[in-house]
Amino acid sequence: MSNNDDYMDILTGNLDKTDLEKLLAIENPAVHRFVADAIDLCKPEKIFVSTDSEEDIAFVRRLALDRNEEAALAIDGHTIHFDGYHDQARDVARTKYLLPEGLDLGERLNSVERAEGLAEIRGFLAGAMAGKTVMVRFFCLGPVDSVFSIPCVQVTDSSYVAHSEDLLYRHGYEQLRRLGESGEFFRFLHSAGRLADNNTSADVEKRRVYIDIAEEMVYTSNSQYAGNTIGLKKLALRLAIRKADREGWLAEHMFVMGINGPGGRKTYFTGAFPSACGKTSTAMLPGESIVGDDIAYFRNIDGAARAVNVEAGIFGIIRDVNPTDDPVIYDVLNKSGEVIFSNVLITERKPYWLGMGCELPSAGYNHSGDWTAGAKDADGNEITASHRNARYTVNLARLANVDEALNDPEGVIVGGIIYGGRDSDTCVPVQQAFDWAHGIITIAASLESETTAATLGAEGVRKFNLMSNMDFVAIPLGRYIQNNLNFGASMENPPPIFGVNYFLRGADGKYLNGMLDKGVWVKWAELAAHGDVETIETPTGLIPKYEDLKRLFAEVLKKEFTEADYAEQFKLRIGENIAKLGRIEKIYRAISDTPQLVFETFAAQRERLEALRKDKGDYVNPMEM
Repeated sequence: MSNNDDYMDILTGNLDKTDLEKLLAIENPAVHRFVADAIDLCKPEKIFVSTDSEEDIAFVRRLALDRNEEAALAIDGHTIHFDGYHDQARDVARTKYLLPEGLDLGERLNSVERAEGLAEIRGFLAGAMAGKTVMVRFFCLGPVDSVFSIPCVQVTDSSYVAHSEDLLYRHGYEQLRRLGESGEFFRFLHSAGRLADNNTSADVEKRRVYIDIAEEMVYTSNSQYAGNTIGLKKLALRLAIRKADREGWLAEHMFVMGINGPGGRKTYFTGAFPSACGKTSTAMLPGESIVGDDIAYFRNIDGAARAVNVEAGIFGIIRDVNPTDDPVIYDVLNKSGEVIFSNVLITERKPYWLGMGCELPSAGYNHSGDWTAGAKDADGNEITASHRNARYTVNLARLANVDEALNDPEGVIVGGIIYGGRDSDTCVPVQQAFDWAHGIITIAASLESETTAATLGAEGVRKFNLMSNMDFVAIPLGRYIQNNLNFGASMENPPPIFGVNYFLRGADGKYLNGMLDKGVWVKWAELAAHGDVETIETPTGLIPKYEDLKRLFAEVLKKEFTEADYAEQFKLRIGENIAKLGRIEKIYRAISDTPQLVFETFAAQRERLEALRKDKGDYVNPMEM
């Protein structure tokens, strides 16, 4: 806007009486200015302001169907949405921070000078909503009326995005009304841009996701994929990390789950995994309860680490969801109730996806259009029946195993933290760090993972992924590590830290574990967190004893776990661990603000590994440690 004082003229000139009253009932001029600026910039035809009412929420869902952004499927409440063929994952390369003058986030974080970036993205958004209905939505990150709460305002021209947010987040209109003028909030402006004949973003070369850290605001243009457009998800995580840095808490890319222990005990664990590495399937383990599968906020409250699920739903990868491995999710995906499928195969109004446990049809409609088995794209690449990063969106309240603490404003006490990624040859299936600092440095801050279809680019490349948060960290990396170290140091008894690896392979290249074996690893971690099992000390951490795993495999999976299984899976691969230390240390040597404790901890671990190699060789049987 040319003048901030013009905002009321813009609102009164573009909103009808009902929508204007809804907006002005939030007595926060910053909200009004944000909405007015979006209208002035994007030039929508109509503006719909949504409250928390069932009527307004139902209107958004109807609009998604009426505008063909979604289509109804055979099961009541189920819909299908397709993103464009080249808009199927988070666009990491074109997601950038807008840097104010004098601020440096380091070379590893994508950024652009703020004035330059604003000119570009606002140029793409200028007039981008012409002829469209724009939705003004209000949500809350974290439970409402909580120390964890962060209100949010989203302006979008995508009814699919708005509908998805209704399933994924707690509504925040009333929260913002209660806060009045003083309420701080995150803001998000999104346009799908010009649409092609199939209702997908036509100008994907102009796809941009720019994070204006000075204004706690995210701009997205020319994209529909939820990971780029649902601002409250990973885009808000970036803003929250900066807010947490200022205020002394943590915002993490983590699930929150309840693990049932002996005697009716329940221990809440959090866990960080890169996309498609078992994060949701761990949070959804049979027999346990889920609080959340993706993002958590942590605070030290009265000397205890407490965490909440930032979200209220799941935007999950659907590949390999089947009745054997993911029975709770599979059940929800096959009964009536609101579910949004995206980028799966549709035949006779029924959804099909890779790994669903049945034979797939040989023809149908998918993200590429009309599809038949063996189809290839213009570059000669196979077009699979369902995209490898196809998704489902569902509210957590629909799940049979949802935890009663989902909306507890005080959060849950964290009894343990798990980190894991795709690692074919180095780390054992589960181990416990010696202490908080050792866990943060050698497990969390040393996380590597082989890439998947959840991000654009080549798959199977081993990538450094700091705490599974590398794509979202919005502060210098060294400071982010120090913040985590400080958080643990602020408590007398911080939660124990564990590393897991579900993707270890044998010499024949086959996985050494089944998908449900993770249920044993988390059960062992729950026992270890309470000191209920003895451990074996290795140079990299504390590992289970064979007898305990044998018992747990029998109890949890009704499965035999042999000494040969144990010896192969838990042998210490010394050369591989030393090589990993070298790779990670090289990265941190290039980061100027890396805490000195990181290098001291690496040196101590390397010394322990070298001493054991000198004594017992490159590969050490766990029975010999």
